[in-house]
Amino acid sequence: MDFASTAIALCLALVLATFVVRHHARRMCGKEKRYHPVAETVVHQLINFRRVHHYMTELSCKYKTYRMLDLSRSAVYTADPANVEYVLKTNFTNYGKGSYLYNILSDALGDGIFAVDGQKWRHQRKESSSEFSAKVVRDFSSAVFKTNAVKLACLIYKAATCNQAIDIQDLFMKSTLDSIIKIMLGIELDSMSGTNEEARLKLSRILKITYL
Repeated sequence: MDFASTAIALCLALVLATFVVRHHARRMCGKEKRYHPVAETVVHQLINFRRVHHYMTELSCKYKTYRMLDLSRSAVYTADPANVEYVLKTNFTNYGKGSYLYNILSDALGDGIFAVDGQKWRHQRKESSSEFSAKVVRDFSSAVFKTNAVKLACLIYKAATCNQAIDIQDLFMKSTLDSIIKIMLGIELDSMSGTNEEARLKLSRILKITYL
């Protein structure tokens, strides 16, 4: 596609997005319910795709809570701590995933706690609550971090005694990665003992096995 065709396509997309926003705003203005402002549309997300994280951050700083429109529905985004607490804690039961998200998530997560609602969610939470109690997680995490801290200290000591230059930031990152993989997946990545390429290959194999 040449430059002229691309420019025409972008103009048409912006015209369509503007029409959708105005039509939706007119439809909502006569109703008594209060709705969060319409910030942009999914077309604007596509236009800003190369900087989408910065783009969404800018919208969050401007609106705190806002809606993004597409042709069939609107999605609500929020960066307001009070709203997050209301959805995830105060009135959690009123905000289920619904069939739309379940159909997307169930392919990878099945009927796990992150995909289901209602009775299935309560059952999953009850089964996992004992395994993820604060004390269990704290004790296990502490043991993992202490073990990897000892490995890190040994590598630094060895480099110091041999007068060898090391990238300390890289070692810190690898130590953190090893600890997180061990805590989350129960697998020893041991990236501190190998090269970056070896760590990447091992991590890719672990992730492939985990999600198969």
